[in-house]
Amino acid sequence: MKISILDDYHDTLKTLPCFAKLNGHDITIWNDHVQEADALADRLHDTEVLVLIRERTQIRAELLDRLPNLKLISQRSVYPHIDVEACTKNGILLCSDQHAGTPSYATAELTWGLILAAARQIPQQMIALKSGTWQIGVGTTLRGKTLGIYGYGRISREVARYGKVFGMRVLVWAREASRQSAKEEGYEAAESKEEFFETSDVITLHMRLKDATRGIVTVDDLALMKPSATFVNTSRAGLIKKGALATALKAGRPGKAAIDVFDEEPLRNPDDPLLSLDNLIATPHIGYVTEEEYEVQFSDIFDQVIAFAAGSPINVINPEVADKTP
Repeated sequence: MKISILDDYHDTLKTLPCFAKLNGHDITIWNDHVQEADALADRLHDTEVLVLIRERTQIRAELLDRLPNLKLISQRSVYPHIDVEACTKNGILLCSDQHAGTPSYATAELTWGLILAAARQIPQQMIALKSGTWQIGVGTTLRGKTLGIYGYGRISREVARYGKVFGMRVLVWAREASRQSAKEEGYEAAESKEEFFETSDVITLHMRLKDATRGIVTVDDLALMKPSATFVNTSRAGLIKKGALATALKAGRPGKAAIDVFDEEPLRNPDDPLLSLDNLIATPHIGYVTEEEYEVQFSDIFDQVIAFAAGSPINVINPEVADKTP
């Protein structure tokens, strides 16, 4: 089969052990990022299988209608970037493993790294040192502080464990069933959303982006935070009302933020309003970008390709297409 892989920025996939799963197929890997439908249609015209790296490229009807040979899109995790209805209309199978069994340890680790970096001013101190300045301020200690976890699932459970090891009080806000799970696992659950935002010294956001969660964090929520508090987001930018984080940081509540995700990705504008703020540290959506995490993810993605080639597709999102496949 003719397989195309988009957005492999660092040409990493061919170095993974799991890449051998695709031996015998005709594979093209694209290392740059292109979003224009015309350019993508030219690149993918002969493609039978499209492999995506998370949500890096939007796959919409305008493109799908121009890919006559495409039969399968294989990826992992959620798929707000894919027009599933257009896939189905064009007879394109979408397969996506929701990795329900394992958390992204890489994302949990980066979350904790951002929390530490914000608390101890690590990026700012490093820049100052390299410019000839010895110490620029006083950091804060995490022990004894309250770690607020918004959303309680696979990744946030790992972050909660890190917080406990660092001597933090862990406070959870989530759906009622998730708050109950947190209590059963030894953590506190906030009585209200307002209490959660007012009480927490660090809030870290962990939930999937869907219609019900889009914009779930508002500027009013953030305004309840302490001037000394830090807001962390390694999930999705769309969980925060557009513009709310920049507004809140300018107002000084919370006092700091550490983020790995943006409304526009890849973000290549150094003058972006968020990046211009001194009380923000940021990374370019690298939460899942480790060799180990890639191996886990692409083993699943390539298994979906192999299963499709064998006539027994797995992790199918639009089964009506599979039902029509001879």
